[in-house]
Amino acid sequence: DDKRVVVSGSGNVAIYTAEKISEFGGKIIACSDSSGYVVDERGIDLDLLKEVKEGRRERISEYARLKPGAHFSERGSIWDVPCDIAMPSATQNELTGRDARALIANGVAAIGEGANMPCTPEAVRFFREAGVLFAPGKAANAGGVATSALEMQQNASRDSWTFEQTEQRLAEIMRRIHDTCASTADEFGAPGDYVLGANIAGFVRVAEAMRALGVI
Repeated sequence: DDKRVVVSGSGNVAIYTAEKISEFGGKIIACSDSSGYVVDERGIDLDLLKEVKEGRRERISEYARLKPGAHFSERGSIWDVPCDIAMPSATQNELTGRDARALIANGVAAIGEGANMPCTPEAVRFFREAGVLFAPGKAANAGGVATSALEMQQNASRDSWTFEQTEQRLAEIMRRIHDTCASTADEFGAPGDYVLGANIAGFVRVAEAMRALGVI
């Protein structure tokens, strides 16, 4: 609760990541688009953010114009904003080694990749060396693919699920992914290393599928 969270981007991934974080009691203090970023220390107003980005299709600066106390910057990096949790959710390679060092210096505790490979290899290395909890996109960002599979399952069965039913199934899938990554990291002597856990578990899953199909 009350963790300060920075979420880059303001598209679907970023907005609904922010929504879920808010449900769990976190406070989103910054978000961005290609023109710059806004900081709102009292917490981003998600309804206003959705109105600006999904309704009006405006730049993120419009949020700062409409929200007293919010500030827009077109210079610098959103990753210079001190936070407990950082969620890069905009684009590939957006979070560099320099950004990683800034986040670490400001005491970041956890990174969750929302976009596809948003952290450069150098940034990932710095986070791991500093002992920052790092959730790689291949695991943390698996929800989109999982939901597509759920949609196919629903269509094949000619069924209609409620939002709550779909979310419950997705939560179960993500919980299994987390547990698999964590237990694999433990098994290979690297507790808490979700990168290693996701890499090995993913490799094993593909190898087992290939063997079951007679490929190897």
